[in-house]
Amino acid sequence: MSHSAILRLGADVLLVTHVAFVGFVIFGLILILCGGPLKWSWVRNPWFRVMHLAAIGIVVVQTWCGLICPLTTWEMHLRQRAGDDTYEGSFIAHWLQHLLYYEAPAWVFVVCYTIFGLLVVSTWITVRPRPFRQRRPT
Repeated sequence: MSHSAILRLGADVLLVTHVAFVGFVIFGLILILCGGPLKWSWVRNPWFRVMHLAAIGIVVVQTWCGLICPLTTWEMHLRQRAGDDTYEGSFIAHWLQHLLYYEAPAWVFVVCYTIFGLLVVSTWITVRPRPFRQRRPT
């Protein structure tokens, strides 16, 4: 396998990881909102909920600071080193532009991510996670 093929493979792995991360954040909220009224006990799992809150928290803080996701930066760097075309801006902005043909200033994404993050925080009130289990003394 050539060096550029390895770099492309690494970039593709990062892209898949990034898509999985975005899917976890978006579908996690949808499942929490659906699972609360439907009494799905797993949506109250504290580990799931902490990971979900942390994931959107990272995204919100990055956008407030004007940072591009490190997964995007790393993927673009690998693609550039492999001789492939890269894109500008954030992962979400790039793919939203391609999927929806919609361009928006960076502040729009800051507002959208912040609102999404507040929705996730609100689920801690509306669909409360279970407390972490205490280990029993042995």
